[in-house]
Amino acid sequence: MRKLLFVLAFAGISVASMAQNADATEKYSVATNSFWSNWFIQAGAQYSAVYSAQEHGFGFTKNPLKSFRSNPQASIALGKWFTPGLGLRVKASGIWGKALEHSYKYWNAQGQALFNLSNMICGYNPDRIYNLVPFIGGGIGRNCSDNVYAMGLSVGILNQFYLSKKVAVNLELGWNRMENDLVFPGSQVNEGKRFWDSHANILYAEVGLTYNLGKATWNKTPDVDAIKALSQSQIDALNAQLADEKAEIDRLKNMLANQKPAPAPAVTKSIKEFITTPVSVFFNISKTDVANPKDLVNVKALAKYAKENNSNILVTGYADNSTGTPAINQKLSENRANQVVEELVKMGVSRDKISTAAKGGVKELGVESPVSFDRRATVQIVE
Repeated sequence: MRKLLFVLAFAGISVASMAQNADATEKYSVATNSFWSNWFIQAGAQYSAVYSAQEHGFGFTKNPLKSFRSNPQASIALGKWFTPGLGLRVKASGIWGKALEHSYKYWNAQGQALFNLSNMICGYNPDRIYNLVPFIGGGIGRNCSDNVYAMGLSVGILNQFYLSKKVAVNLELGWNRMENDLVFPGSQVNEGKRFWDSHANILYAEVGLTYNLGKATWNKTPDVDAIKALSQSQIDALNAQLADEKAEIDRLKNMLANQKPAPAPAVTKSIKEFITTPVSVFFNISKTDVANPKDLVNVKALAKYAKENNSNILVTGYADNSTGTPAINQKLSENRANQVVEELVKMGVSRDKISTAAKGGVKELGVESPVSFDRRATVQIVE
């Protein structure tokens, strides 16, 4: 029986390795979820085999399919993932039990810690269809027919095959190690027995379903360093423009002081170029929500200018060309532009003074800049 357990465990790990090798996943950090996110319920049908300590020394076959030790079971569980790799669940199973032709009704409740090795080793991927999840726990069982309780431990492997973001098919292999009172109340057979023979051991195979409640995925944390770097570069560029304007104004003042007329259009042109410089608003990968509300500060300044001067505004949406299909990137860039339009309307800009454009997936900021810089929308004053 131990050999069988080792073979099953090795097979599960081998399948996981093959699945993950074919799954190119970018590792990244995820944001902490709320208490109400990433809950799940599970239900399944089991086939269990009971190996009681009373068998020791009688030469009974260890075959788990023999009718004197096996019966169908049912199970239900409720749990939550606290991170993509670590979760907890409470699981109840049982109904019909049998050991050495002794039939009884029982339930077994276990609190178990879940370890999603696929996410822990290969990184979180919301599109992964297979997850390997070992678990370990402890709890209590009750033999309802004989009205006795017994403590127990549990360990096993949960294989999950996702049909959608919400639903997965489960294939679970597990072992419950129970005090003997659960199977044969009052029996005193523990003393002097070996590890396997000193307790009641319940091996089971289970097929079932997992249904994820509410939010079932994890948000990627914003690329704060990249956003800060680009924001700083924009600030430096604006400061440089302001310095140029100040130098130009000082030059004109000197010319006026010396009664040397200077053409006014130069100032007007410089101010116009400054106002029409595009302002960028950045987004996380595959998202249309503004990554950093601070980006809207510069947009607000342009909105104020547009209202005071009855100017038109152009909003252009972009996506990066390293991820997604052209069709997805085109739609994503349109949605990002529309999101910024809504922000401008909230700032008091008339919707009929705003036009939009969508460029799809691009690489416009140079090969040296991070790909995240292309996930943006630009806002500028136009004629």
